[in-house]
Amino acid sequence: MATVILVRHGRTTANASGLLAGRTPGVSLDDTGRDQAAAAGDRLAVVPLVGVVSSPLERCRQTAQFILDRQKAAPHAPVDDDLTECDYGQWQGGTLADLAKEDLWKVVQSQPSAVTFPGGESMATMQARSVAAVRRHDAAFEAEHGPGAVWAAVSHGDIIKSVLADALGMHLDMFQRIDVGPASLSIVRYGPGRPTVHATNTDSGDLSWLAAVHGQDDAPVGGGAGHAAPPAQGA
Repeated sequence: MATVILVRHGRTTANASGLLAGRTPGVSLDDTGRDQAAAAGDRLAVVPLVGVVSSPLERCRQTAQFILDRQKAAPHAPVDDDLTECDYGQWQGGTLADLAKEDLWKVVQSQPSAVTFPGGESMATMQARSVAAVRRHDAAFEAEHGPGAVWAAVSHGDIIKSVLADALGMHLDMFQRIDVGPASLSIVRYGPGRPTVHATNTDSGDLSWLAAVHGQDDAPVGGGAGHAAPPAQGA
């Protein structure tokens, strides 16, 4: 029962200009994105991560480096192609404004499980490979470091939304109801019975409680007592 923190990359030059970057090489964080990634790294500095697994695309590797630079130890930091962006095929490089005029756009919004991008990947395949990758790494980190292990997966918006939909028991056709902002952190703990989603799309808040997570598969009836409050400043 390790815990994974799903980290979306910070804002990019493509995000800022309304382009669907997809797997286009050389798309990097802009100034805002670097600030966002640094803030995510600062939040995670209090959590001893056993691993930081990244998509191979530059924007994710840059975001991962901000996290790694703020860790006291040196977490395992592999790159995994299965966490890469969806292959949008002929849509790659298009403007969102133009793509929104395509008939397929409405299907992407309402029935993504039926979508295969022209010359690219189906959204169902995207979800299957990304969920399998997260669960594979999660099991490996738990086997090596124990059930209290915490690790980060740095990936892309649609990838993280699809992983969260799976963890929430939602059909892929509902995943557009989930929002995942640049450099946001979402937290999932996979248990023997089912996953537990602790947080989605957060960009602030104390994470020190993750350093002392103890596994419990059963959900507390009534909601439980929650996590201990962070210590007061200067205490």
